[in-house]
Amino acid sequence: MNPFELPASIIDRTVRDRAVTRLRASGVRLPTFKELAAPVASSIVVEQTVDPDFPDAANLRRVHWYNAADRRHVTEVPGYLELPSALTGVPARILVALGERFPMIGAHKVLPAYACLAVRLVTGLFDPTRHRAVWPSTGNYCRGGVAISRILGCRGIAVLPEGMSAERFEWLSRWVADPSDVIRTPGSESNVKEIYDTCAELARQPDNDIINQFSEFPNYIVHRIVTGPALAAVYEHAARSSSHARLAAFVSSTGSAGTLAAGDHLKATYGTRIVAVEPVECPTMLYNGYGAHNIQGIGDKHIPLIQNVMNSDLVVGVSDLSTDTLNVLFNTPEGRAFLAERKGIPDDTIRALGSIGISGIGNILAAIKTAKRLDLTHEDVIVTVATDGAAMYGSERDKSLRRDFDGRFDQIAAAEVFGRALAGVGEDHVLELGHHDRRRIFNLGYFTWVEQQGIPLADFDRRLDQRFWDELCALVPVWDELIEGVNRDAGTGDSGR
Repeated sequence: MNPFELPASIIDRTVRDRAVTRLRASGVRLPTFKELAAPVASSIVVEQTVDPDFPDAANLRRVHWYNAADRRHVTEVPGYLELPSALTGVPARILVALGERFPMIGAHKVLPAYACLAVRLVTGLFDPTRHRAVWPSTGNYCRGGVAISRILGCRGIAVLPEGMSAERFEWLSRWVADPSDVIRTPGSESNVKEIYDTCAELARQPDNDIINQFSEFPNYIVHRIVTGPALAAVYEHAARSSSHARLAAFVSSTGSAGTLAAGDHLKATYGTRIVAVEPVECPTMLYNGYGAHNIQGIGDKHIPLIQNVMNSDLVVGVSDLSTDTLNVLFNTPEGRAFLAERKGIPDDTIRALGSIGISGIGNILAAIKTAKRLDLTHEDVIVTVATDGAAMYGSERDKSLRRDFDGRFDQIAAAEVFGRALAGVGEDHVLELGHHDRRRIFNLGYFTWVEQQGIPLADFDRRLDQRFWDELCALVPVWDELIEGVNRDAGTGDSGR
């Protein structure tokens, strides 16, 4: 399917009705986009006894940013961590929204996975009795896809690089229907093309539906209309303590570029700058570069189709040496003791650092660089996200301990990491984008999407116009109406599980 051919009605009613039958049998109620954007107002509460890590249909109603720390209750404000200047070294306030509070996978990538499959189901594009949902990813999105597939009664196939963290594969082994449903592609985080090549082979089988996060516009849409307002709520909550606060920047690693869509909402609302983050070991946007890196969750060596390049303001590069070693500093007794005793970081902040995974650390470093480049003050606020938590990277922490510290991490090593990776952060590998910089980055996508993936050039170029991106959101009320219709026909409605 051409990703630009977004359905605005039921395409195949027979297939749609099969989905209704499957949802009725499973007692599944599909939440609407509107409900996920405002779960408190929508009252889509879930019984506290439902385990947030269990494939229970009720957990679909937890696929939002408003879960409490226990992941069972709903909060008035999305969970976030404000980093003290003693840690960041800059006066600007850096707020980190915590994706680990999402259900089942402990990462916010379950949100776009739900959006992409739900749209297919309610429009009759995906037959749960026949189709297999193929989820290409570097880790979290495919986990989210497998979880959503299982709940919705269809088969999910994860496609991800073999070099990703062991925790990802351990989780998948517990959730897939068959071990063969986990397909390991060559390489690691930066080997996205190898994922595409594998998906091209799988697509030759008509029962396989490739749900590619890098080209699925529902991924963009759900982050713009769900994640964007959630981050606005985080900012508004933090800004209550300062009458002169302003949301100066939104910082996010590129990844599939879905999360970056939240920046479009924030820019339209507050005039916020949008900062895209990538590894300096593979500086695609910065230098048309290439290479391998270990900031898992970023992806690179191509520009996603759903990346609104022409609305970005800065590109910031961070090093995987910094993210790997800070993962050690933040999550070992020696590192935490150093932060408490030598830097005076509050205990609750230190404990909360465990809620930030490797890509989240990268986002924090990019936020610090942004604050320095733009000379931000204590009245300026930067919002960023931690896609997942440190629990997904224990194996990567062990690798870094062996490789970078000879297996020994003490107070001296902690001081060296803090000095190099935090106190020593400068303004290197930061590019403020002008029109021609944006157009250069936009043009890089041609080689992936037009030459390799066969996207029509006219469609590819449509994305130069901001009206294209703004008009995508007009589909949300249409899709919500279709979701509500499926719920009514399935008999799940408001009384569903």
